[in-house]
Amino acid sequence: MHPTPRHVVLAVVFRARAGELQVLLWQRAVPPFAGAWALPGGILGANETLEVSVSRHLAAKVDVRDVTHLEQLRTLSDPERSPGEREVATAYLGLVPRDADPALPADTAWHGIDSLPPLAYDHAAIVGAARERLRAKLSYTNIAFALAPERFTISELREIYAAALGRDVSPTNLQRVLLRRDVIEPTGARRAPGPSGGRPGALFRFRARHLQITDEFAVLRPRGPIASGAP
Repeated sequence: MHPTPRHVVLAVVFRARAGELQVLLWQRAVPPFAGAWALPGGILGANETLEVSVSRHLAAKVDVRDVTHLEQLRTLSDPERSPGEREVATAYLGLVPRDADPALPADTAWHGIDSLPPLAYDHAAIVGAARERLRAKLSYTNIAFALAPERFTISELREIYAAALGRDVSPTNLQRVLLRRDVIEPTGARRAPGPSGGRPGALFRFRARHLQITDEFAVLRPRGPIASGAP
């Protein structure tokens, strides 16, 4: 018989930066898995809700004001998931906008999703599940608002979608689909040309900066470039 398990909360926090999806990890200093990287989190307090607890633990690693979206991902209860002690984990998906640059403690860093170091426990599987959740929600919600700055060009938004999806995205089709669904709108302003000149880019914004279902029938398949369908 296993003893009553302790309950921990974990956060998979993503951002889209430098053309890739990145996840926030911290390096463990003590056993088990000393030296391995892990998702931020910790033990659920006796008088805490899950949401309060995950926000408290995240505050130790990143300014939670920079986390623009947080949702429960899954609960993991395999009796063997933690060596030596029965442990149940509830994982959350969190998103940080591209222009946010929160200060991090020395043991914490952003890592590219396709070049992760060895992860502790079952955290690699949790990161994978969070990535699939994000990819799916990009097809039928406005969840990209949480990865984007308040104002952006279509080119900048395309980079965010491409990083999150792990595949190429047509900026023309992206703009067309998101405008048709009333997900984004033009601000009337333009981005000043860079040092190399060029035409000023029109600036857009998300019509809502909270999660909304925008097309419940859309389907994204994470392979191949977008030709003419949903973004």
